[in-house]
Amino acid sequence: MDAIHPKNNIDPRPKRRRDKDNPYEIFTVGIETDAPRYYIRFKDGFRVEHCLEIPKELFDLLDSFELDDLSFLNEWDRHLEQSEQTEATLMARATQRRESVEEEVFRHIEIEMLHKAIATLPEVQQRRVLLYYFGNLTYQEIADLDGCSKVAVKYTIDKALASLKKIIE
Repeated sequence: MDAIHPKNNIDPRPKRRRDKDNPYEIFTVGIETDAPRYYIRFKDGFRVEHCLEIPKELFDLLDSFELDDLSFLNEWDRHLEQSEQTEATLMARATQRRESVEEEVFRHIEIEMLHKAIATLPEVQQRRVLLYYFGNLTYQEIADLDGCSKVAVKYTIDKALASLKKIIE
């Protein structure tokens, strides 16, 4: 992969739950630009993780497969919810602490502050932080995408985190 990447951040789609047997994860970078990129991440038979750029047509096909799987999982959950009420499931549901309105509002405010702080970072730091923390790429994968060393990526992310701490505090 070459070192040229769109400026905008990672996929705006919400993270979907996946079937435990789903062997891959798909995501996009620069979705709101003229040249979005589509990626697939998977582990091979030797448990080595790979991240490859794929064409939009393949991405759309894999996306539709994920939506079908999600639909099936939701249907399965609804079925189990109605048919298998046991003492253990009822107890687990009763002991789950629900988030209060105040806690939810504070959490949303913190998330908004974080997004605003990230937006103030230089473009390279912003992209690398988003790929590392929200795209779940490793330093090495980001270095391969950017055509630089793993140390340079780590340094950039460390500098970005220091800047974010100053902005948020």
